[in-house]
Amino acid sequence: MDACLVDAYGTMLDADFGARGRELSELAGLSADEMHDAYVRLEPALSVGELSRLEGYELILRTYGIEPRDDLLRKLAARERELLLADGFVFDDTMPFLEGLKARGIKIAVVSNCGEFTRDLLFSLGVAALADALVLSCEVGCVKPSPRIYRHALKELGVAAEAALFVDDQAVFCAGAEAIGVKGVQIVRGAAVPGRAAPVVRSLLEVEAYL
Repeated sequence: MDACLVDAYGTMLDADFGARGRELSELAGLSADEMHDAYVRLEPALSVGELSRLEGYELILRTYGIEPRDDLLRKLAARERELLLADGFVFDDTMPFLEGLKARGIKIAVVSNCGEFTRDLLFSLGVAALADALVLSCEVGCVKPSPRIYRHALKELGVAAEAALFVDDQAVFCAGAEAIGVKGVQIVRGAAVPGRAAPVVRSLLEVEAYL
């Protein structure tokens, strides 16, 4: 394999989204359930960059009859970024895995369905420094399992589908990569149940066997 496409959240890193949502809902003057429900409705547009975080918060506040003051919108967006950078973390196997790929000359692309602050998090955690490309849904305008996002990653790396491996914690996203000829490997952490028969690994360090 010449390249490895790797998911971010749930695969290489994670964050306490629940705690962040509770603090942001309180700051907005909403209940946690109201904030959650509004976010779920807007997530598709946020994930492909159709809405910025500021625009998203404006729509959320208007939905519940709260005046979307500019200072409140800026405070919400800034605090969300701060919280994400503060509680985001990489799994223990992430950095050794990425460093091992680099040592072997294998190109790396982070392929993530995410919002606009994920790029900052990837740099903060040191993941971006080891990647050859960051293919983030909010920046490229499409989400997994669309063939477009995988093809975008392959183009960024300059490799053919058959020479690339994709690693994700979601079986459906692995299947999306396989649909265009990229070999998929699902990582299943903790007590989670695999969503596919194979290939499945329990640690990123086990991915080496497929490279």
